Amino acid sequence: MAIAKAERLMNLALCLLGTRRPLSKRELRQSIEAYLEAGSDDSFNRMFERDKDDLRELGLVIETVESLDGEVGYLARRDSNRLPPITLDAEEAAALGLAAKVWQQARLAGAASGALQKLRAAGLPEEVDPYEPHSALEPRIPVHEAAFEPLMLACRDRRPVVFDYRKANAAQPEARHVEPWALECWRGHWYLAGFDRDRGAERVFRLSRITGKVRSRGTRFTAPVPDVVTVRETVASWAGETADRSALIRLRTGAGYPLRAKATFVRELGDGWDELEIPYGHGLDAWLVEFGPDVVVLEPAELRADVVDRLRAVAKG
Repeated sequence: MAIAKAERLMNLALCLLGTRRPLSKRELRQSIEAYLEAGSDDSFNRMFERDKDDLRELGLVIETVESLDGEVGYLARRDSNRLPPITLDAEEAAALGLAAKVWQQARLAGAASGALQKLRAAGLPEEVDPYEPHSALEPRIPVHEAAFEPLMLACRDRRPVVFDYRKANAAQPEARHVEPWALECWRGHWYLAGFDRDRGAERVFRLSRITGKVRSRGTRFTAPVPDVVTVRETVASWAGETADRSALIRLRTGAGYPLRAKATFVRELGDGWDELEIPYGHGLDAWLVEFGPDVVVLEPAELRADVVDRLRAVAKG
């Protein structure tokens, strides 16, 4: 359905850009196959008005003109919809080249390559190689989760989604109904920030814990999207990165390297165990549970109790 709508919008845009005179609704309906297949005049009118609003939201300037006999027509003048010449210096071109090289996935790599070709067509000088100034740099953002692409499209199109999500302390996943806002990579993991409809609040989801397919829902957002979605700050807060306290844990030798990277103090205990002091903040108990029998919480008592409760919940299933 998303492909069909994109094709319909493209056909409407081409009609409005290609005409020298305003076209009426009747003429547009006869020119676009999807409109001819509309079941009734009301269905066509609703579809046309939505498409017109979508094109305007995408930046197309559509004029509404009324003729002498009172008939309303529409057109998109080329001079009103032509972008100014694109001028990039060597550093700006290099930045775009690096951005295009970031993605490893075939679909995204193709889109990035196509964007560079469009920049060439729009006036980027042939002698400017966007890759050359920093050719030694090979940035990569790996994406292994199947949920990434449908969530990326849902964020772009502002479409609510449903997916099964397994929390760190749960044996079975549960369905989540989410209005997706933004995706961000933080410390090697991808996270989705959005509005959780079931809980009525903002939530951040780690993509590696999403199981099964991401299903789209043909409804609108019910909560406002914040101007700035602070995914990293939210994740850091839940992971204890902004902690102002410390926790003392025992960690099996040779295990838990992420915990060792956070440690402010490490002492060898012998017998295959080390003692670590790490920052303690909200959500640390859920993170510690992921390391299973390799971690033992010594203090504070409330953190130890929270970890034990989570482990018991997992054991019960």
